[in-house]
Amino acid sequence: MHRISKLQLIIAGIILLTAYCLPPTAYCQTTGGIKGKVRNMNGDGIGGATITARQNGKDLKTVTAGSKGDFLLEGLESGVYNVVFEASGYSSGVKYEVPVQSGKTRDLGGNLVMQVDRGSFVIINGSVFYKTGHSIPGADIKIERINANGSLRKVTTTYTDVGGEFAFRQKEGTAKFRITASYKGVSASKDIEVDSAAIYRLSIILDVERGDK
Repeated sequence: MHRISKLQLIIAGIILLTAYCLPPTAYCQTTGGIKGKVRNMNGDGIGGATITARQNGKDLKTVTAGSKGDFLLEGLESGVYNVVFEASGYSSGVKYEVPVQSGKTRDLGGNLVMQVDRGSFVIINGSVFYKTGHSIPGADIKIERINANGSLRKVTTTYTDVGGEFAFRQKEGTAKFRITASYKGVSASKDIEVDSAAIYRLSIILDVERGDK
């Protein structure tokens, strides 16, 4: 009969104890994760967005993005998930069929882009034209709020794009704005009243000939 020496028993015990004490990540990590960054259409991170891993119609894990839109979903079993991301003022988005493997973190990068929820905003879309009817790109646009007493408060300034158009948005609510377009020393204004969330359109014609110096 083969006898086990006392020394052999001690060595075997040490080996078992060492193996038992190893952290799970060293040999047997059974879960994975998903990370990424939630951005808006301008490329800015959306802080406070909520990101949820959903599987078979059930929400399994939810985290909140940091101030720059970065997030990390951990503790997910191996499988395929739909990643739902939501934020106040934005339409919800979904990244479908994201695979997760044990011991690995799936990086979605910065491809989670959220669009403004137009249903909760007043959108003013405007166009600026020469008197001949052609669009004016690069015109200065000044947007002012008209107060109840008739005074004006500057809200923002912008420019028309290559198609002679501009856009402005604000949270829904009753308000009155004055839109002033300027180009080559010529200006014209229009007032517009808004209330519920919707898209409001206006056009401004400047007394400038196309090609005027």
